[in-house]
Amino acid sequence: MPYPDRHAYPDPFYAVVDSVDWVARLARLGVGTIQLRAKDLDDAQALQIVTDALAATKGTPARLVVNDYWRAAIVAGAKHLHLGQEDLVDADLRAIRDAGLTLGISTHDDDELATALAASPDYVALGPIFFTTLKSMRFAPQGIPKIAEWKKRIGNVPLVAIGGIKFEHAADIFAAGADSIAVVSDVTQNADPDARVRQWLGLRREAA
Repeated sequence: MPYPDRHAYPDPFYAVVDSVDWVARLARLGVGTIQLRAKDLDDAQALQIVTDALAATKGTPARLVVNDYWRAAIVAGAKHLHLGQEDLVDADLRAIRDAGLTLGISTHDDDELATALAASPDYVALGPIFFTTLKSMRFAPQGIPKIAEWKKRIGNVPLVAIGGIKFEHAADIFAAGADSIAVVSDVTQNADPDARVRQWLGLRREAA
């Protein structure tokens, strides 16, 4: 069956949002893996938002993934971290591992994949799969065939596909070898985000 294990980390449906309100909303809906990606915060702001987001997931099945702010993640007692390539350069990987954090890393080309694998990540994110307007991208869309190619290269390391992905693409992306799909605008810019989340979660349940 082409669908990944719903009990694995990260979950097949991996939501990426930029506020505590979104984290709380998705956690209530039963989303299992939620990344908090808030940009341009100072240390105090980062610690506050991570602490608040962790509190918002308490009592839910959600696992909070902190993007970038590894110091705040350690201090707040988070369990999961995601770093981009730029963040990886300045991060203290020993401190991150000593704190018991899992580590996911963004990649966009072969050199970045090699850099990511050298850090022994818990998952690798590949993107953008499709064109995305959410942020200016230095990299061209990778396309679905790249997923299969990279999955062969990384073996047992979970592969997360990200970038312009909608629910309608999910079956093809899982079939190509992705273990997880990170979703941003397909939820946050949807006319009915809750209904869209339920669609994603329904796909996961049907595949179980």
